[in-house]
Amino acid sequence: MTVAGHGLFVALEGGDGAGKSTQIRLLVEHLAGQHAGREVVVTREPGGTDLGRRIRELLLHGDHVAPRAEALLFAADRAHHVESLVRPALDRGAVVVGDRYVDSSIAYQGAGRDLDAVEVASISRWATEGLVPDLTVLLDVDPATGRSRRGAEHDRLEAEPTAFHERVRQHFLDLAAAAPQRYLVLDASRPPQELGAEVARAVDGLLEGVLRA
Repeated sequence: MTVAGHGLFVALEGGDGAGKSTQIRLLVEHLAGQHAGREVVVTREPGGTDLGRRIRELLLHGDHVAPRAEALLFAADRAHHVESLVRPALDRGAVVVGDRYVDSSIAYQGAGRDLDAVEVASISRWATEGLVPDLTVLLDVDPATGRSRRGAEHDRLEAEPTAFHERVRQHFLDLAAAAPQRYLVLDASRPPQELGAEVARAVDGLLEGVLRA
């Protein structure tokens, strides 16, 4: 859990088309209104830094990438992202809101690509020096629903078959079940405003704890 600087790290996870961008926007609006004195840093993986944007282009819009190389490229992005952006923001006391983090690698490369999920998790722990979000919001969506929301535009991972996305979804749920104290699992088919209210309540509670620390 985040301690240094009393920052707060919130990661949003879920399958493609789950509505992460909408929930991030709603959370940022809430924080601006209810916690106006606290810095908010919004970022994403891959692509939260200049280096990350280059890696993102290779991973999501380039030619075929071997599964193990894909996992290592995501880990490389994450190592640089955490050291250069996430940890400094937390040390300043900011709320960091991230679109994807370690769980995405474990689910997409571990389960989706049929790599060893334990090994993928170990690589990410090493890359991040063990940094874990204070809260992970898992927006659970049926792959068919996610696909219909995305429309015709898709990247390399979004274009994978339904079976791939079903494995990813199940592994996200397994990760949440293994550490329920860190996860807020929400049915992404519910109205966005309802989901946003639940996320805001959870973050408010954590920020109250930070203020008491």
